[in-house]
Amino acid sequence: MRLAVDMGGTFTDVVLERGDRRVSLYKAPTTPSNPADGILAGIGLAAADVGLTTAELLNRTKVLIHGTTRATNAILTGTQAKTAFLTTEGHPDILVFRMGGRENPFDHSREYPDPYVPRSLTFEIAERLDYRGRVVRPLERSSVEAAIARMAEAEVEAAGVCLLWSIANGAHELAVGEMLEAELPQVAVTLSHQLNPIVREYHRASAACIDASLKPLMTEYLAGLEQRLVDEGFGGRLMVASVSGGLLASSWLAQAPIQAINSGPALAPIAGRHYASRESSAETAVVIDTGGTSLDVSVVRRGDIPRTRDTWLGGRFVSHLTGFPSIDVRTTGSGGGSIATVDAGGLLGVGPESAGAEPGPACYGRGGEWATVTDACMVLGYLDPERLGRLNVAVDRLAAERVIEEQIGAPLGLDREAAAAAVVRVATEQMVHAIEEVTTEQGVDPRSAVLVSGGGAAGFNVVAMAKRLGCNTLVIPRTSSALSATGGLLSPVFSEHALALHATSDRFPVEEVNASLDRLAAECWAGLSGAELQPSGTRVDFIAEARYPGQVWELELPLKVSKFSSEVDIVAMVEDFHRVHEEVFAVRDANSPIEIIGLRARILVPAPGDARTETVEGFDVGGESERDAYFDGLGWTRVQVVGSGQVSLVEGPAILELPGTSVVLDPGAVATRGLGGSLLVSPRPDSNLRFGKAESDDSIRSH
Repeated sequence: MRLAVDMGGTFTDVVLERGDRRVSLYKAPTTPSNPADGILAGIGLAAADVGLTTAELLNRTKVLIHGTTRATNAILTGTQAKTAFLTTEGHPDILVFRMGGRENPFDHSREYPDPYVPRSLTFEIAERLDYRGRVVRPLERSSVEAAIARMAEAEVEAAGVCLLWSIANGAHELAVGEMLEAELPQVAVTLSHQLNPIVREYHRASAACIDASLKPLMTEYLAGLEQRLVDEGFGGRLMVASVSGGLLASSWLAQAPIQAINSGPALAPIAGRHYASRESSAETAVVIDTGGTSLDVSVVRRGDIPRTRDTWLGGRFVSHLTGFPSIDVRTTGSGGGSIATVDAGGLLGVGPESAGAEPGPACYGRGGEWATVTDACMVLGYLDPERLGRLNVAVDRLAAERVIEEQIGAPLGLDREAAAAAVVRVATEQMVHAIEEVTTEQGVDPRSAVLVSGGGAAGFNVVAMAKRLGCNTLVIPRTSSALSATGGLLSPVFSEHALALHATSDRFPVEEVNASLDRLAAECWAGLSGAELQPSGTRVDFIAEARYPGQVWELELPLKVSKFSSEVDIVAMVEDFHRVHEEVFAVRDANSPIEIIGLRARILVPAPGDARTETVEGFDVGGESERDAYFDGLGWTRVQVVGSGQVSLVEGPAILELPGTSVVLDPGAVATRGLGGSLLVSPRPDSNLRFGKAESDDSIRSH
C-alpha cells in the first residue's frame, strides 16, 4: 500500500492506493497547531474504511508521500528562524536592492519592502574572488570571528552565506561554514554555492537565506512527523514532495528545506497532466487546484510542465524570491474559505483573506463569523450538509444564511440568494483573471486548451469558469478533490544537481563541459541513496541554461547527448536553442552563437506502483436524488443530484457529487464520462467535446 498526504490550509487530503490499484480519498480538517494530528485523523479515516486500525494500515504502508505548505506558511507568518546573512565586504545590500520591477508603476503608496534579513543581521566578510575563482583578496578570518561574536550576541538561529563568485571557487564559503560550525554549532548554515550554484547574486543570496531560515523548523517538523508515524506503527519510507515536482527522502529534504516551499501545489500539474493526456488530445492543459485558501494555476504544454526561478513568496517584486528552480504555479487568494466583504464604497470583494481551517467558514460550525465563498454555496443549495458531516464538520446552515444576509445582502440591498450568487460571481471573475494571466497574457489561447479541475472547492464554479474562458472541454477527475495528493502517487523520485559553467558555442570547451556532465551525473546518482532505490534502465537528463550573448535571461535547453563527441553535437545543440528561442519569443538569430551559463542534471525514477488504473472509492456518493438549488436567471430550481459513478449523460442544471466535492453543472452544460473514467463537461450548449475522448453514443444512458 501507498499513502499520499497533502496538507492544505483548510483540509488535509489523504489518498490510499492499495495493492490492487484501487484508490480511496479521505479528508480531515487541517490542524495548524499540530499538523500531525490532522494527518493521522485522515489516515484513521482510511484505516476504518478498509477495516483496519490505524496501526495496521501504517504497518502495511510501504511509502508515505507528504506534500505540505508548512515551509511557505512559516515564511508568510514570520515564524521561521532568526537568520543572519554573511556576504562579501562592500556588498551588504544584495537583499535590500533585490530584483527590480513594479506590478503597478503608478502606485506610489506602497512602502519599499523590507529585506528578508535585516541590515542589523547582515555581516560583511573581508575576502574577494574574481569571476574565474582566483583569489583577489584572501579571506580574513578576523572578519568572520567578528561576525560570529555579533551573531552569538544576537542569538541568531540560522545563517545564509553568499560570497561573490563562490560558484567559481567555493573555498572561502567552505571556510566560513567551517568556522560557523565550530563556534556556533547550534546555528543552521546554508552555503549558496552548494544550494543554488547559478549566476545571479540576488537569487543565490535569497535562496541561501530562505533555506537556512527554514532548516530548524523543517528539521524538527519532519523528524517529529516521522517519529509520530513510527510510534503509530509506520515502518515504511517517508517521502516528501518537492517544489521541483518530484519526491525526496525526508532526510534529504531536511538538508535543503527550500525545496518544500509550495511542494503541495507543485503536485497538482503532475496529476493534471496525467488526466489530460488520458481524456484529451489537446496540446495544452490548464490545471487549477482550488482549496480552502487559494487557487493554484499551471499550464502544461505538449506534456511539459514549465519551471521557473521566479517564485515569489507573496506579491511579485514586493515579497521574497526563492531563486530556486520550481514548477511554475501561480497562486491567488481565491478559495472556498475566502472571505467576502463590502467596502465603504459599496464594492463587493472576495479574498485574499481566508477563514482557513480554524475557525473556517461560518457553515462549518466552528465559530466562524465571516461570510465566505463556501457559505454562499451553502446558501445556494450547492452543498449537501450530510456529506459535509462525514468530514467531521458540524454543519450550521443558519450561520451561513446569517453572515451572507448581514455582511453582504444588507450593505448591497440584495436578498439572501442574490447576495450569495454575487459572491460566487465575483470569486469566479477573480479566478478567471488569474487563469488569463498564465494563458492569454502569455500567448496561450484557453479556447484551444482543456481545463482540468482540482481541489475540494473547484466544483462550485469551475463550469462557469470554463464557459467564461471559452474552453470547450472541462476534465474533472474522480480524484479531483484531492488532485495534489494524487499527484504525489504519480510523482517520480528525483535527484537534481546544478553547476555554473560559462561557454560559448563558437569556442566550446568540450573537455570541460564533458567533465562537468560526468560530475553532475555522479552527484545525481548519489542523491538517490536516501530513497533506497535501485533503479535499472534509468537515465540522467541534462539541461543547459543558454541564451544569445548579451541577453539578460536564459532559457532551459534540454541536451540530447550526455557527452559531446564531435562538432555535430555542438551544431545540433545550437539549432535546438534557435528552435526553443523562436517558440518562446517568436524570433531566432540563426547566425548568432549561443552562450551557456550553467548546466543541470536530473534523474527521475518512477516510484513503485502508480495510480494509472485506479478505481476511486471513499466518500460514498450514492446514486441519484434531487434537491433545490439556486441559479442566476432561474431562481430556485429542483435539480438532479447525480453521484459520479452514475454519470453517463447529464444536462444542467444539475449537481454532480464526486468523492470529496460537488460540481455545479450550470444550465446548458452537459457532462459525460470519458474513457479514462473522468467526467467530461461541455460548458456551453453550442459546444461539443471537441478535444475529449468520450464514450460512444451506444454506451450513453440518459438521466
